[in-house]
Amino acid sequence: MGTSPNAATFTSDIGSLTRLATSAPFAKYLTEEIFQRSAFVRSGILQLDSRLNNITGSRIECPFFQPLDYTEEDVQSSATWGTNGAGYYTTQKQSAETQYCTITNRGAAFAMDDLSQVQTGEDALANIRSQLATDMSRKLEQKLIFQLTGILGPGGPLAATNSLDVSGTDAGALTASNYLTAANVVQAKYLLSEEANGLDTIAMHPSVAGYLEQIGMLQFSSNSLTSGGEITWGGGGIGVTNTDIGWFAGLRVVVDSQMPIRGTSGQAQQFVCYLFKSGVVKTGSQFPLQIETDRNILALETALAVTYNNAMHILGTSWDASFDGPTNAQLATPANWSLAYSVPQKCSIVELVVNSPLGGTV
Repeated sequence: MGTSPNAATFTSDIGSLTRLATSAPFAKYLTEEIFQRSAFVRSGILQLDSRLNNITGSRIECPFFQPLDYTEEDVQSSATWGTNGAGYYTTQKQSAETQYCTITNRGAAFAMDDLSQVQTGEDALANIRSQLATDMSRKLEQKLIFQLTGILGPGGPLAATNSLDVSGTDAGALTASNYLTAANVVQAKYLLSEEANGLDTIAMHPSVAGYLEQIGMLQFSSNSLTSGGEITWGGGGIGVTNTDIGWFAGLRVVVDSQMPIRGTSGQAQQFVCYLFKSGVVKTGSQFPLQIETDRNILALETALAVTYNNAMHILGTSWDASFDGPTNAQLATPANWSLAYSVPQKCSIVELVVNSPLGGTV
């Protein structure tokens, strides 16, 4: 028979930094919180894919079939019909290709000495946990944005087909046509031809979102009730009382301050927006989030190390470099990517570059 645990000892152990930080449940909760906090996850853009989990190697091969485009044969009652001229069908085959997803391994370490804990009187574990969940979610989104830059940005494999730039460089000469408008969104969507209606989400910088909120709150009136009467903004007519811009031009809105801003010194800021189809970005990992602690008795210090692994893949594209485990700068390098799909419009993602009256100069 066992004995009842000493309550004081038990409580002290559970509350210790080492005990909680290295426990399996804590790592699980942290992983789930990180994933759920990401706006790209909540919007449906970024989705877990079991095929990218528990994979060996440094990159993942993702085979796929190219879209079917067969040759239609004319059938006749003769001995010479068909493309082969022999009176029967010529068998055809469908092309199979592959795309590659690179894997990244990232991490960080933290340390806190005993004296600082005593002096601040704060729960170090709760603080670290909260900071980790927030910052690791931000790092996940940051990695995706760098990857999008490499694929859709200038020189990228989708730059010529899946990108629309309506921005201007002269901050003093910008007009509404340079801003994010429904017309510009529709034009960008239809770069994908009939695949346009699959796009359901747009990611943008806060300066662009702020402009949408601003125009949504404008009051308007008409100088004349006759047909074709001029609409005067700010005239005191009907006002929009809801500042929510969760949707724009039929697309769910994701706002992220890490979205790219382009331009050279002195030019107007050019804000990059991305239009997505839900699930176009797949993600997985080779191993679970690892949290380990160590004690340095000479420094009276406890160290905490966090290591994580991630594969992030945009359908229709392929990692084309000779190395894996890229940095964010290497993810943003166009030469490291290639187009896997023979039809770029099948890649359900579009870049739209605009200005904002709330933006400044670079």
